[in-house]
Amino acid sequence: MATGPLIPAWLTPRGESPRLRACRPGRITRRSPLGVEPRRCLRVMDQVHPMKEASAMKLIPAALIAATLATPAAALEPLSQEKYINDRLIAARIADRIRRTCPSIDGRILYAYGEARKLKRYAESKGYSRAEIDAFLDSRPDKQRIYAVAEDYLTRQGAKAAEPESFCRIGRQEIARNTVIGSLLVAK
Repeated sequence: MATGPLIPAWLTPRGESPRLRACRPGRITRRSPLGVEPRRCLRVMDQVHPMKEASAMKLIPAALIAATLATPAAALEPLSQEKYINDRLIAARIADRIRRTCPSIDGRILYAYGEARKLKRYAESKGYSRAEIDAFLDSRPDKQRIYAVAEDYLTRQGAKAAEPESFCRIGRQEIARNTVIGSLLVAK
């Protein structure tokens, strides 16, 4: 049986679902009541019985599962080495430090929460389990590493712990440049 586009039942008369192959792009005609069509436009291939179509659809998920199980699992790098995730967590820490230190800048808490959920979904889509993600987020060495990188960035940008205005200046720059850090902040 040759393949072609399957016309939905709601487009054909009396609920028929014929398989059709177009001879010229953009030309679609219906099957005539007598079953005869001009061959120059369409060729009626076979009529698919709805039960046969349904049983074929049941095989697709089984085939996909079998193909997935047959392929070897790709070795995932540790979450502490996943660049995208670490960069986002560092940006979140920098934004948190700015919002806590600068009195004229506030954090977009609900937006940050949504971004955290997106980041978790991203990690899950890469193949990390929830247990691996939670273990990474609770890991003291990883937290210390992220905090150290964030503090280093703030120091290089000129932030001084004794001067809250230095944090405000960095925060305003990040907001103006519309960076990931700036997207988590809002000026009061």
